[in-house]
Amino acid sequence: MDAIRAQSEGAVDLYWLPLGAGGHFVRLIGLIYEALAAWRGKRPRRSLYHSALVVTVPEGLFVIEQAWPMPDGDGAQRGVVAQGPVGAQGARSLRFLRYEIRRWRDGVIADIAEAVASPERLTDDVATARRLLALVSTVPTPVWGRDELATGEMWNSNSLVSWLIARSGLDVESVQPPIGGRAPGWDAGVDVARRNQHNTEGGFDAIDQGRSISVPGT
Repeated sequence: MDAIRAQSEGAVDLYWLPLGAGGHFVRLIGLIYEALAAWRGKRPRRSLYHSALVVTVPEGLFVIEQAWPMPDGDGAQRGVVAQGPVGAQGARSLRFLRYEIRRWRDGVIADIAEAVASPERLTDDVATARRLLALVSTVPTPVWGRDELATGEMWNSNSLVSWLIARSGLDVESVQPPIGGRAPGWDAGVDVARRNQHNTEGGFDAIDQGRSISVPGT
């Protein structure tokens, strides 16, 4: 992570992590899910990826990621800015069935050594990096694994990342998972981000334009 910070005072880097990296249970569920999806779509199976962001600004380095299950109640230590339910709305009251959205200063990405075609530099612009950081606390928190927002695709960690990329003004259409792979939930985030933008007079709201941005943890 220090090498990333040394390269630029402002940057947004994308990491693609194989689904279930470091966890046999999640990998198995992913294999079953993709086998069924491929069968329904009458297509070959593909590798599944989970995405995360590392944002660098002069004040520090921040890991942006959605993670589940919550390991403990000390969310402040991991830079947690929001939580959401897993599987059903009723799960919101149960800590082990809530996901957390992290804006973690000097944080870590688990199993980053297994990342593929990463990091992918999305921008070196400090203003864009700040804008993306500010947007993290405003991301929607629908039920993980379901299509509550009627996008035609479930909401998950990839939805968070694609929502942030699109809302921050970066070219989300140019971002693709590694060759031969796919990122379930990605299109859901893009769809909702565009709805948000269209529903805001003038395209971007005040936080997008940088008038209300403050870097967390400073």
